[in-house]
Parts: sequence; C-alpha cells; structure tokens
Amino acid sequence: MAKRVTARDMEREAAQARQMRAVQPALPASEALQMLARRGLRPTLTRPDLPFPSNLDERRAERLASLLAHYAFRLFLRGAIQRPDGFAAPDATAYVKAGKAREFAEALIALRLATRLEDGHYRLRTKARSFGGTLEWFVGRALARTLGFDVATGVKFHAPGVGGDLDVVAAAEGKLVYLELKSSPPKHLSDTEIDAFFDRVRVVRPDLTLFVMDTALRLSDKVVPMLVAGLKRRLEDGGSPRRLERELWALTPLLYMVNARPDLVANIRSAIAAGLLALSPLDW
Repeated sequence: MAKRVTARDMEREAAQARQMRAVQPALPASEALQMLARRGLRPTLTRPDLPFPSNLDERRAERLASLLAHYAFRLFLRGAIQRPDGFAAPDATAYVKAGKAREFAEALIALRLATRLEDGHYRLRTKARSFGGTLEWFVGRALARTLGFDVATGVKFHAPGVGGDLDVVAAAEGKLVYLELKSSPPKHLSDTEIDAFFDRVRVVRPDLTLFVMDTALRLSDKVVPMLVAGLKRRLEDGGSPRRLERELWALTPLLYMVNARPDLVANIRSAIAAGLLALSPLDW
C-alpha cells in the first residue's frame, strides 16, 4: 500500500527543491509598458527602424516633426526610404511637384539626414526598411508633447499565438490607448492584417483603440467595411460604424478609425477625445 503523502511531506519537498524560479524582471519605467505588464504581458521595445539617428538632437527632431506634419512630406520621405541607393527629388513620389520635392530634399540636407550625390541625386544617410517606424515616431512624439501621454512605440508583447507589434501604446489618466498605424494605401490592406489587429486588441484589452491610416483616401470605401467584417467574425454584433466628422469613424464607442485628411494628428486627437469622453460617465 502506497504511503499517504502528508501536508508536511509536500512542504518539505517544495522547500528542498533545487530548481529556483527565475526572478521576475523589474517593471519598465514607462507607464504605458507597465500597464501591459499588469495585463500579464512581457513588453519589450524593438530596435527603431528610422531613416535618421534614434538619438536625434531636439532641435533637429523638432524641425523634422514639423515637416512630417505635412502629408506631402510624408509621401516624399516614404519614397526616399524606398530608394536607399539614391533618388532624384522629383522621382521620390508622383504626388508632389518637382519644385516642392527639391525643397523637401534640401530640407533633409539642412538637417544632415541626407547627402547630395555627384549626379544631382540625393541619398538618405541612414537606411530604413519602411516608413512605418518614422510614422510611429512622429505620432508617438505628438501624443507625448501635445496631450501629455506616456508613449511607447514598436512594442513586442510576447503573447503566445499572437503576432505583430504594438505600433503605439500611450497611457494617461489611468487609461491605455493602442494605435495601429498603417502607412500604406487602403488597397494594400488585407483581411489577414485586420484579423491580426483584432487578435492584438483581444489580448491587450486597451481602454481605447485607434486604427489609423496615413492616407488622404476615403475610409468608407474599403477600410470601414473591412473592420466591420473583421469584428463580426468575432462578435455577433459587429458594431455600427458612425461618422463623427469627415473620415473620423467610430465603429464602437471605444474603437475609432481615422485617416490623414485634413490633418493626421488633429484627427487622432479628436478620436482620443471622443473615446475618453465615452469612458467618462455622467454623474447627473
């Protein structure tokens, strides 16, 4: 007959166990990352993918941010990134006139972010894989400086079975805001990306979510229907899209979609304001 294991035996076995549990790492200094850790995630930052030094001095960072506030410059820089071996200024994008393109290229020269080649072409001093990291940097900086958010960009959250990074997470007033940023036109958006986005929302459970497309094109033609369909694949009630203004849409009181027209950051701020007001119940 097997010996009956007593409570004393179990306590002794646990105390004598040789294997020590790993010490949990200290919480990151960022409140946004701390809020992810409190949700049982293990947030870490990816290496910034930027066409400029990540430690850019404040004077140049401010000038660059002011340029990125213009949609035309974002289109130009996106094209320049796609031509790492050099580009003629007018060839960077078909949507900016030649004179304005040369003005943008010279602005990059003045910021010491590009160099002038012998054949009159230009080349960025720092290579980046895509424009996505720059868009994250610009939006994150704007949220921190104009709304006082604690911001983290390019965040890996290490949830089993859920891919992708969190483009921007921002914390303020005890609320966590997650922004999914898309720098490509709507025609490149796929159902797979939509499903991955909703998977991240399900795991992170932010208080407020924004789906942001850096495009001047209408969201109502493709993006809004795709997000409604994606939500319906998870919930019987897929939400009722409601236009708040121009191309600022609310799919639910806590899920918003915005584009870049007429101003990307202004649209983001309007969506955040609407979401925070929806989270604040009236007491009269």
